[in-house]
Amino acid sequence: MIKGAITAWTASLIIGGLTALSEPARAENVTECVGTFCYCVRSEMRDPIQKKVQEIRSRIDAEKAKGKVVGYLSIPISTIAGSYFGENVKVAAEIKERVESGFGPKAAWLLDSAGPEVSLPSGANGAEYMLMWTNVLAGPDGLGAFDFVYFTGPSDFAYHFGLDGHDDLTKLDQYYDSASKTDPGLKAVSKKEFRAYYGIGASVTYSYGSHDEWDIVRSIKEARRKLDEKTTADKQKVGIAIQMGVYFDGQAVAPGLFETGIAAGNAGKCAAPDDTKTR
Repeated sequence: MIKGAITAWTASLIIGGLTALSEPARAENVTECVGTFCYCVRSEMRDPIQKKVQEIRSRIDAEKAKGKVVGYLSIPISTIAGSYFGENVKVAAEIKERVESGFGPKAAWLLDSAGPEVSLPSGANGAEYMLMWTNVLAGPDGLGAFDFVYFTGPSDFAYHFGLDGHDDLTKLDQYYDSASKTDPGLKAVSKKEFRAYYGIGASVTYSYGSHDEWDIVRSIKEARRKLDEKTTADKQKVGIAIQMGVYFDGQAVAPGLFETGIAAGNAGKCAAPDDTKTR
């Protein structure tokens, strides 16, 4: 973990807790912010989110204590527009295995953001998950908790479905026909949408949460670069040298891309500004 100067990002963070100023008499939506990233969440979810953030941070610290580099997996998870939760969870587990095997399982650990051990209580929505992940990604000092972030791309899904560039949409039809016989959740997903999503659009490009995660990583990188603004003549610049590795579809991302923001996904304040509290 990098320790350093207070930045515009870190000055607005008190990530260690999500304690409210006052507890509302009934459940309501409130805006919770981590730096410049705000989410409209249910007030009763703040304690479960805080608890899960601490659990995940403890796991990250434990892996770092083993001398491992630690990474974060960004992947579409929800069932939407042909995407199916059950398949996405399988793809996430496969990516984790491949990445850790590639770097060396004794040398690297990838946090599977689709894993059951990081789940919030049933019914948690996208904004609530992103409040949790924004805290986790930023780390206690706002300068990032991870050594690298892996954004899932089309080839990761192609690997799962056995697509090889030859009649791939037919392969997806056949996969759907077979798997939906024993998976009622998949059967509820349109076959046409399933084929179109996994055959053409499956990647973080079409994920609300991953859009937020890309912008969060960009902001962390900006915060690290700003460390150089406080560098004196007798102190070496380190901001660029200590940047996180960023991967998309198994390949390192070019610098100009990971320094560029994209459209927000789940980020956004509640309609009522009175409930806003920045942390």
